[in-house]
Amino acid sequence: MTQLLLTAVGVDHPGFVAAMSTTVAEHGGNWLGSRMARLAGAFAGIVLVDVPADHVSDLSTALDELASQGVRITITSTDEASEPDQLVLKVRLTGHDRPGIVRQVTSTFADLGVTIDDMQTSLRDAPMGDGVLFEAEVLCRITGATTQDDLQQALENIAAELMVDITVVNRN
Repeated sequence: MTQLLLTAVGVDHPGFVAAMSTTVAEHGGNWLGSRMARLAGAFAGIVLVDVPADHVSDLSTALDELASQGVRITITSTDEASEPDQLVLKVRLTGHDRPGIVRQVTSTFADLGVTIDDMQTSLRDAPMGDGVLFEAEVLCRITGATTQDDLQQALENIAAELMVDITVVNRN
């Protein structure tokens, strides 16, 4: 079996996911996991599938044909990840929205060698009509390059600068 990461983007319409899943199944593939969202009228998704090695080429051709339905799919071959014992943390951030929050937080992660496994961000109205709040939840993995204390200190420093609340929870 070969693992493939499918990245799909297109105008949102009924049947978007059904077309992908049907195509994968018709080529002997197994849908292992996915993340999908509708943003600003477009639909985007990432899907990890397992496919028999001798079906990869035919699957690729069939997925390309979905372009006629307004779906662009890119295919990336992957290897099953064997992750060393690493510390997994959940970082939550809430504060008034302003440009640069994501850049500053993710740059801090990168500077410390912290990898992002999953990141979700959103905006919502603040209570009592006090503007717009930015919220982020990041599942991250600390490699041997740093420690949880180093990350906590770096995030506390930027929290004060950005005027946001940041909490770090150990997931191990």
